[in-house]
Amino acid sequence: MNQPLALVIDDEPDICELLTLTLARMDIRTETAADVAGAKSLLESRSFDLCLTDMRLPDGDGLDLVEWMQTHSASVPVAVITAHGNVETAVQALKLGAFDFISKPLDLANLRNIVENALKLDQGGEQKSRLQGDSEPMRALRDMVEKVARSQAPVHISGESGTGKELVARLIHDSGPRADGPFVPVNCGAIPAELMESEFFGHRKGSFTGAISDKVGLIQSADAGTLFLDEIADLPLPMQVKLLRVIQEKTVRPVGASSEEAANARILSATHKSLSQMVAAGEFREDLYYRINVIELRVPALRDRGDDIIELAEHILGRLSSKVSLDESARQCLMGYAFPGNVRELENLLERAVTLCTTGTISEDDLSLRSRSMGSTRSRSPDDGDNPKDFTATDLGNQVEDVQRQAIMEALEKTRFNKTAAAKLLGLSFRQLRYRIKKLGIE
Repeated sequence: MNQPLALVIDDEPDICELLTLTLARMDIRTETAADVAGAKSLLESRSFDLCLTDMRLPDGDGLDLVEWMQTHSASVPVAVITAHGNVETAVQALKLGAFDFISKPLDLANLRNIVENALKLDQGGEQKSRLQGDSEPMRALRDMVEKVARSQAPVHISGESGTGKELVARLIHDSGPRADGPFVPVNCGAIPAELMESEFFGHRKGSFTGAISDKVGLIQSADAGTLFLDEIADLPLPMQVKLLRVIQEKTVRPVGASSEEAANARILSATHKSLSQMVAAGEFREDLYYRINVIELRVPALRDRGDDIIELAEHILGRLSSKVSLDESARQCLMGYAFPGNVRELENLLERAVTLCTTGTISEDDLSLRSRSMGSTRSRSPDDGDNPKDFTATDLGNQVEDVQRQAIMEALEKTRFNKTAAAKLLGLSFRQLRYRIKKLGIE
């Protein structure tokens, strides 16, 4: 097997020597350049597997080189070496296409992690799962997923509830160099505030009442993999400060520990809320917002995806039952519905329809869409046939139960079926939630 070849760009001979020796111990050959011109010449004449460049060079800026490489050497992952604490420069480098960054003074363990991840790119670049749909918004989303999977930059995934933000996060993980590492999803809104620091950072035995043994935190559980912070908008402000330090310094300090430990996890986040509005209202830290939002992916709502609705419905049906299909009335009904609950609502709808269907073909009647009696976001005329006078008390009771069932299911899914947390989210007591679950037959 051929040895990988790295290009090291720095005008300080001591740094070049240190990097060359470190890479040699990893069985990686190196070429060195002292300026931008020399680096471009080598990149145009040789095939490299990795590039490490300083930010300040005698004849230019490392950022300019990173940008140039996106056009002329796009297949070569480039990591930049920044001055300690220069977060703005690091973020700018990631936005321009850098794979990752490392701060001076060099942390060799961190450097080795970065290099190992960069060399896995060719092995992990193939998507292991597919986002369904051929609409323009979904094609654009898949293209962005493919690009950001090659980077280690923090990615924020936005979109309405039920659009599949966790699926996108998993796809980024599975398509990148960390695919062999763990994918650790965390619902930030489901962790009690008093336990949050211990859950995220871990703790040492005896650090507080009830800490009967050492515990590894969620961040370190994602070591060499990906930490997905779902509903990050629900993080309390004090926790936001601590998370910012983890992202900037790539270290964590477990509760009760005397020193910090390396944190080698890629951070992905998501929320259905507008973080920019929360920043303006003082409800979310501006510095953390810019740190996690280096790259933003917007997952489109189902109503904006055109014919994808039918393709998705058939895919879901194939997973639920190979013997059930949609008739034309059901197809038209699905295409005319606004799906406020997005893909999650479509899945729940089809699960119910498969259960109710007795003929092997799902019709409009089997779907029982709320739009038939309660309307949708689309306009309707007086001639549509759904006369309010025909609406009975029984219909209303059924619709109220449907709305309650949907809200409870979404809260349970959001809290990963933690009933205590779901009750809190719904503004109910635990006993009230348990009563409604039993009454609505959810279990």
